[in-house]
Amino acid sequence: MTVRLTIPDLGDFDDVEVIEILVAPGDVVAVEDPLLTLETDKASMDIPASQAGTVVSVDVSVGDRVSTGTPVVSIEASDGEAEVPIENIDVTRPISAPEIAAVRNPEGDATHSAQLVVIGAGPGGYTAAFRAADLGLDVILIERSPVLGGVCLNVGCIPSKALLHAAKVIDEAAAMAEHGVTFGKPRIDAEKLRDWKNAVIGKLTGGLSTMAKQRKVRVLQGTARFVAANRLQLDNDESIDFEHCIIAAGSEPMMLPDLPDDPRIIDSTGALELAPLPKRMLVVGGGIIGLEMACVYSALGTDVSVVELTDSLMPGTDPDLLRPFLKIVKKRYEAIMVSTRVTGMRATVPGIEVSFDGDKAPSVGVYDRVLVAVGRKANGGLLDAEKAGVNVDSRGIIAVDKQMRTNMPHIFAIGDLAGGPMLAHKATHEAKVAAEVVAGEKSFFDARTIPSVAYTDPEIAWVGLTELEAKAQGIDYKKAQFPWAASGRALSLGRSEGFTKLLFDTATKRVLGGAIVGPSAGDLIAEIGLAVEMGADAADLSLTIHPHPTLSETVAFAAEAFEGTLTDLYIPKKR
Repeated sequence: MTVRLTIPDLGDFDDVEVIEILVAPGDVVAVEDPLLTLETDKASMDIPASQAGTVVSVDVSVGDRVSTGTPVVSIEASDGEAEVPIENIDVTRPISAPEIAAVRNPEGDATHSAQLVVIGAGPGGYTAAFRAADLGLDVILIERSPVLGGVCLNVGCIPSKALLHAAKVIDEAAAMAEHGVTFGKPRIDAEKLRDWKNAVIGKLTGGLSTMAKQRKVRVLQGTARFVAANRLQLDNDESIDFEHCIIAAGSEPMMLPDLPDDPRIIDSTGALELAPLPKRMLVVGGGIIGLEMACVYSALGTDVSVVELTDSLMPGTDPDLLRPFLKIVKKRYEAIMVSTRVTGMRATVPGIEVSFDGDKAPSVGVYDRVLVAVGRKANGGLLDAEKAGVNVDSRGIIAVDKQMRTNMPHIFAIGDLAGGPMLAHKATHEAKVAAEVVAGEKSFFDARTIPSVAYTDPEIAWVGLTELEAKAQGIDYKKAQFPWAASGRALSLGRSEGFTKLLFDTATKRVLGGAIVGPSAGDLIAEIGLAVEMGADAADLSLTIHPHPTLSETVAFAAEAFEGTLTDLYIPKKR
């Protein structure tokens, strides 16, 4: 059956220009795959397929102007029933018996009931609960810990950034000696530093409790497991019946197998306790979490070594982003061992004896503390979700669509266990989508890109397409880069090692992605992310007047370098 797809409701927009065709006859598309891109005077938008199948014909061209209802693509529908157009899905309808198949609620009344139950009160969970309550739903929020906030607020993003700030102050104070300002050697009171870190956490988690009360969100403490498609059981014997559920149960640190049971071997949570500060420490895993904690402990006076199984720190990151970072940390760390495997650990009185297998690694090393930071595992497998009919894979990941629905249409999953990068800012955006869909709104997770940041020293941030991805996918791109050695603001900070990099589509000059290395890179990267989302080109960035002297203007300078209008640096023209 051939189906002709048309432009959906564009709201207030009419007579919109087609700027890019994303499919061609013969292409196989799934529901929600983008077909073409439109551009209004305010933004660009992708038009998704509402039907799966094979493209028969594309009925518009670049430069055409279209409106709601304009035919754009003809598709030979896949075998089976045609997909229901997204705009016709009633997300608030009761769940029918065939949909929940053999799973049924057990007999007897539950302790609690709600329109929506959210499992997990991290950034994704509390955002989903609060957004749903704001939309008028009766919400229960379940958290296994005594306080709200999840891993991020309690033992992750927030406490680590507090300690990284302390490390930054120490490092910057030491660096000023080269410029004539000398401070004494810092005296570290680990207990007082830990108390300050905990006070930061307390302010945020206390604020969440207040906002839950203000929104009349009922908070239950306990570990939840499914016992049926519409019922949860807590480990305190309470039960909850629900109409909809959002799973936001997050992830946990992975540990290496066969490790000794010894308090000197810690994960990222234990690393935040600083008790006691070790003289010599090994970080197993050269990813972002391990390297951030390495920065903290090094600044606090610990001799730090890092071991990484792959041939590079921060695997998957463009190599040029790591060079300024490595130039600094190689002077600070005792050792950086890449392409090296930890083959065993043994607890001894002097310390944890670690054996290695690598060309440039010692055969054995003894450390006062070993931080294992080899990744995180999603918690999807800890919920007995199969009793509700929800599919969970071997990694604990629950597959979802762009409305964050699982295979059970009344159950949603967001955050770490929904796949994709395990980032709090991704989870919060997914949370709002899920809550809005439960409330009956037409909402979709349609982010073009998700930024990543390593809050190391220097910070490393990237968003959108990377060079490694562009080369692997055969994308025709051009790179423009502005070195911070030519930035007045970077020089005045004594931090000239960084740079700002932009990737552009060769044909359209649109921003495909970018990266920044240097102080405040995590704050600066948002402008590049906005450029990607808005379909901005080089001129949009270069003609936006940035304040001077700032680090933010390096984004504009990189765009000027691409356009050939840069005057703050001499770049010979290619012949």
